[in-house]
Amino acid sequence: MAKLKSKYLKPLKNIYVLVLIVFVTWMLFFDAHSWIFHHELNSDIEELEYQKNHYKSEMAKDNKAIKELSTEEGIERTARETYYMKKPNEDIYIIEYQDSIAKEKQDE
Repeated sequence: MAKLKSKYLKPLKNIYVLVLIVFVTWMLFFDAHSWIFHHELNSDIEELEYQKNHYKSEMAKDNKAIKELSTEEGIERTARETYYMKKPNEDIYIIEYQDSIAKEKQDE
């Protein structure tokens, strides 16, 4: 058994192997540019890239809405559909379907 232990411990007696092990351990865990630090930074970069894509898509939606509201017809349509506004001489009838009423009650 002692021969088996010395077989595995023999490379550790070499100073170059010891220095290499210490160096690799230091670089992986303790250094300012360690593998753990880089891993955390890479995960932060991925999260920021996701947010960047999300905000770009939101900007595209907003630009589309701005373009739609820049015309007189777009403003009128948005006012009628969203805010139920009407001209002075007309009536608005809101038609609700049976399935949409049931969903609203379940949501509350």
